[in-house]
Amino acid sequence: MRYFNFEEFDSPDKPGSGEFMDSNFLAMLDEARDCAGIPFVISKGGGFRTVEYNRKLIKEGFPASRNSSHLLGLAADIYVTDSRSRYIIMEALAEVGFNRVGVAPNFLHVDLDMNKPQHRIWVY
Repeated sequence: MRYFNFEEFDSPDKPGSGEFMDSNFLAMLDEARDCAGIPFVISKGGGFRTVEYNRKLIKEGFPASRNSSHLLGLAADIYVTDSRSRYIIMEALAEVGFNRVGVAPNFLHVDLDMNKPQHRIWVY
């Protein structure tokens, strides 16, 4: 990867777990970062997630799904708070083939989970 390291994708409760990220997902994300020309900052806990960490997020009221694509290493949450960067990142994600994006006030969720409905954008 040119723009990321595995540690950025670690579940907060399991150092080294970023290595469990799907290689195709990471290659596409790296390509999208190159297309965007701006940094992609992965939110803490926004890469791979252990079952325990995902349960903790749900219990604390965060918008985490019980069947989260993060559990499979197929998702990332990209920290972003301004509309221009959000647009640039979304455009780059679409350009490389991502078609599942969730929009929150301070992050974009992107995943490559083929077991979920495709061509979706949702808001949190």
